[in-house]
Amino acid sequence: MAWLDAGYASPLPTATSEEAEVGRCIRNAARGQRWLEKTLWGLRDQEGGWIGAEIQNSNGSHDLGPLQINSWWIPKLAELLDRPPAQIRIWLRDDPCFNAEAARWIFASALSTTGDYWKSVGIYHSPKTLRQLRYAARVSQHLMARFGPAVFRSNPH
Repeated sequence: MAWLDAGYASPLPTATSEEAEVGRCIRNAARGQRWLEKTLWGLRDQEGGWIGAEIQNSNGSHDLGPLQINSWWIPKLAELLDRPPAQIRIWLRDDPCFNAEAARWIFASALSTTGDYWKSVGIYHSPKTLRQLRYAARVSQHLMARFGPAVFRSNPH
């Protein structure tokens, strides 16, 4: 391997305990649906957030937690769950399982509305079509990197 030739002594990186916790939450949010679990991993890999993340965007909103849920969603989630917005914000930022469940809900809601998988991936990121297309392309690259080219086969057998 090239990294061995470069003088690196450490082995390939292993999953941290935080990444393992995020993975457990993603599996739980997918509820046994392997395609949904893979989708959530694709979103996670593209977003690159972490437990406790709160990243300010240029428009004043914030991206929260491992799957970088935009703070734009806080009022809607607060209404649906009958909880104060401040509590929703904390959960999105600090609770990886709540964050993964919110990501699943955002994606699944878009899929239910559009019936289009890739459009729904894009909607997860933005309401603007051009940004959706770019985002979906990047998520597809992350899916390939994590799961290999077989991830796009319609029949896994």
